[in-house]
Amino acid sequence: RRRFAFFELEPAFDSEGFRTIMREANNPRFDALVGQIVALNESISNDESLGEGFRIGHSYFCNEEIDEITDGWLRAVVKYELLPLLNEYWFDEKSKVEQWTKRLCDVLND
Repeated sequence: RRRFAFFELEPAFDSEGFRTIMREANNPRFDALVGQIVALNESISNDESLGEGFRIGHSYFCNEEIDEITDGWLRAVVKYELLPLLNEYWFDEKSKVEQWTKRLCDVLND
């Protein structure tokens, strides 16, 4: 038997606190990346092998000071945190990994 509680936390990209972070960061690439993550979360939710519990949360983007949310830092989050996660999620569906790798990297390389 489990002797602890579970609390399901939803990605909070639409929360007032996160919108404040985005506004203060004033980084168009950050905004575009968040838009892609929201779309990615919809794809993850609709994936029969994953579902809502596998969505990517806003916490990946909340651990830096506002002035440290740079394009380089965003690239590092994608490269070292998000892409490995997607490779784990879709280890048997390389086309999905490639599609989302392109979409996430494209917003950072314009």
